[in-house]
Amino acid sequence: MIGCMLRRLICVGVVTCGCAFAQGRGNVNWTTTGYDAQRSFWVRSDPKISVEAFGKQSFSLTWKLKLENSPAFLNSLTPLIVLDPYTGYRGHKSLGYLSGSSENIFSIDIDLGVVEWREHLSSGLKSQGAGTLACPGGMTSGVARPSSVAIQAAPAGRGGVTRAASAKGAVGEALQGAVNLVNVAPPPPMIPAAVPATPARPVVAPPNAVYAVSSDGMLQMMYVSNGADVEPPVKFVPPNSNVNGLIVVDNVAYAETKEGCRGAVNGLWALDLASKQVHNWTTNSGAEWGSSGPAFGPDGTLYVTSGIAMTALDSKSLRPKNGFQFGKDKFATSPIVFRFDDKILVAAATRDGGVHFVDSGSMAEVGHAALVGKAPFTPGALASWQDTSGQRWILAPTGSTISAWKVVVDEKNSPTLQPGWVSREMTAPVTPVIVNGVVFALASGDQRSTPAVLYALDGASGRELWNSGNTITSFVHSGGLSSGDSQIFLSTYDGTLYAFGFPIEH
Repeated sequence: MIGCMLRRLICVGVVTCGCAFAQGRGNVNWTTTGYDAQRSFWVRSDPKISVEAFGKQSFSLTWKLKLENSPAFLNSLTPLIVLDPYTGYRGHKSLGYLSGSSENIFSIDIDLGVVEWREHLSSGLKSQGAGTLACPGGMTSGVARPSSVAIQAAPAGRGGVTRAASAKGAVGEALQGAVNLVNVAPPPPMIPAAVPATPARPVVAPPNAVYAVSSDGMLQMMYVSNGADVEPPVKFVPPNSNVNGLIVVDNVAYAETKEGCRGAVNGLWALDLASKQVHNWTTNSGAEWGSSGPAFGPDGTLYVTSGIAMTALDSKSLRPKNGFQFGKDKFATSPIVFRFDDKILVAAATRDGGVHFVDSGSMAEVGHAALVGKAPFTPGALASWQDTSGQRWILAPTGSTISAWKVVVDEKNSPTLQPGWVSREMTAPVTPVIVNGVVFALASGDQRSTPAVLYALDGASGRELWNSGNTITSFVHSGGLSSGDSQIFLSTYDGTLYAFGFPIEH
């Protein structure tokens, strides 16, 4: 074991070391709530995690880390996002980022389970008194890194490795270099007098930046390497808002705010990172949002659900392009976008336990499934994945279980749901995460007495493969699941970040 740790320490410090890849690095970039811009909660492939691996190795706690944070009402730490690998002047690393309710941003080395850096954001806001579930105070939204609207392809076979593009080290380049090179400007290009200069490139979101929304409503932009400001904070959303679903796509930052929180409205906000112009779209429904935030189609169109409406918005102006109104019970989940046959579908669930499938182009409902006999959905998010046979699945917490359905076509050739499996009883389950065919389900626990428990399930059958038992000692409210570096992460109310995975091979 000591030899394995030494190999990891050597790899962190030496760029040319090959040990990091021998450990089975997954090259997964979890950039926002729900993993990707479609809010799928689905990591397509992983070199170590698979259904078969659970029968051969022992999945367990790899490390846990207590972070400096004071909860605000029930909010504490947010879900971890992942940058894997980051290549800088100190070599290759797998890094994770999360925020805390007490205005701290943390960078974690997720190989070693140690804090890389911590940045405290001084908002200058005075205490607003005791928090509530709707208005907990402090930072409420997780952090984000730039996401792509492209829909990732499903893996061809179970256990295959899909490597994302490596993060650029960019040592010495403006906005991306090492700490001591950040402010060094490159020399001017040598251009012959007869050749016109190349027009300046537009300002784009640095790929190695991490974004957060502080409680004063400012968008914070920090280098992934050290937490220093990429740019000064920019006014984004109303101060003291309950902010949800931060995501950065095509050089624009988006976030939702919830109504009734110190004067805030149910609104979606878009901040152009180049011009610093802010656009806002407000719903008059007075209804709750889901928990994930807006979802994106591959053409960049945004989809939001609020009240009885699902609305398609232009990505730059936030002007409505089209919409679908259910007309009965209100939507209970954020939308999710996925490819099904030759269509791009947008799906969301309503409080009565139904799921609606909407064609992303026409915004016409193309299918509906009433989940007879199932507990109604509570506000949250769906998850979706496709197995190696091409079968599309939808998963969601329903009451005290995780339910999984197959997306099939009915006699009218319309998408509908066919019951798949139902998990064991769990205390307050949250939206699951799917990694290479394994469903990771979290019983978030009860703040009065019951700590959280993590489960691994066979995605095709629901068969339980493993559970964390009494390893986790607190409950989870704001810190849902995420994955990267062949590990599963969750953060608890008491400020502890947990990582679970397979041990390093000897």
